[in-house]
Amino acid sequence: MDKKELNRRRFLQTSLISGAGVLIAPSLFANADSKRFDPKPDEKPIIKRKLGNTGIELPIVSFGVMRADSPALIRAAIKEGIVLFDTAHAYQNGKNEEMLGEVLKDYPRDSFLIATKVVPEGMDNKTGQLGPDATSKAFLEKFDLSLKRLKMDYVDILYVHNIARREAALNSEMLAAVTEAKKSGKAKHVGISTHRNEPEVIKAAIESGVYEVVLSAINFKQDYYEELKKAIGLATDAGIGIIAMKTMAGGFQDKERKKPINCKAALKFVLQDENVTTAIPGNTNFDQLTMNASVNRDLEMTAEEKADLAMGASQGGLFCQGCEKCIPDCPKALPIPDIMRAYMYTYGYSNAYQAQTLLAELGLHENPCSDCSVCTVECAKNFKVNERIADVMRLTTVPQEFLG
Repeated sequence: MDKKELNRRRFLQTSLISGAGVLIAPSLFANADSKRFDPKPDEKPIIKRKLGNTGIELPIVSFGVMRADSPALIRAAIKEGIVLFDTAHAYQNGKNEEMLGEVLKDYPRDSFLIATKVVPEGMDNKTGQLGPDATSKAFLEKFDLSLKRLKMDYVDILYVHNIARREAALNSEMLAAVTEAKKSGKAKHVGISTHRNEPEVIKAAIESGVYEVVLSAINFKQDYYEELKKAIGLATDAGIGIIAMKTMAGGFQDKERKKPINCKAALKFVLQDENVTTAIPGNTNFDQLTMNASVNRDLEMTAEEKADLAMGASQGGLFCQGCEKCIPDCPKALPIPDIMRAYMYTYGYSNAYQAQTLLAELGLHENPCSDCSVCTVECAKNFKVNERIADVMRLTTVPQEFLG
């Protein structure tokens, strides 16, 4: 073992991974390849739905690859009948796309579908709008690098990532970029992804006349779920396909991870809406994959699952719904929903690397609440916002090499 690796292990053992309320969970470093996957035969057919007017038909459960680093897990998913794999330019600093490309090069290109996401340069995360640096050229350069990592000539879906405003969705540079990507054949279909203000973004996608797919946060903890469902219905009527993310609402109710959400029930809840084509839950081990893939063949919710969701909906949990009601209360107008998303990545997903990456994109490098004597922010979910910000901002002092 070299000195660098020894120092890394000592750091992890003596700092953030000890005790309750960890910033870096030991599971982050688990090797999924060490487990044996032996899928059980199932006679029920896989439930499939059409993705808007794209001509694509998908199983209702797909694979969000953000936290996955195991080639064996991808191969097992294919054996389970999963077809669509969702990644992004920034996941694991590009290693996520590279891992997928290395695995899938051994499969016929028409036997799977790939979606990747690119965040526009100059994205203003405080407002969700795009800055002057958000050019189509910069976007397409990132996308070309993604294709290189994936070892592919094209992706099936290309998303403009993390859109939170109508104005951002209709930005002329981004519309030009995805139009060019599709015209060149490098993207078969194009769309946008959104973590908050989803109804507004979905309606903007319809208005654009360009986007064919919307990847949206959808889960049982959203107070505005009925409004979101109506927007999804409008998109379906317009021929736009809807794919769900953040279905697990953070996975846990507490940072100590002692109160898990019934994730299978949460996934089924989202897919009760037939206008949602598929969902992309994350999988980091074979048990998660087996559970999530089982929903492809059985969508019926049990009484126990319904009760679990009803109880879970009344608790604050880790998922910030991005309602932005807190921002006017903050004298610094901090991008609180994005910081809360970093908090969820850290404690709900055990993905400290992605959380640190997000905080860096926000331009935050220390606790911005440190000079406020009293926090004036009131959260719709009763989060203690200033405490969570102080907690997750500790990540900004950790060398990146210790996180990924």
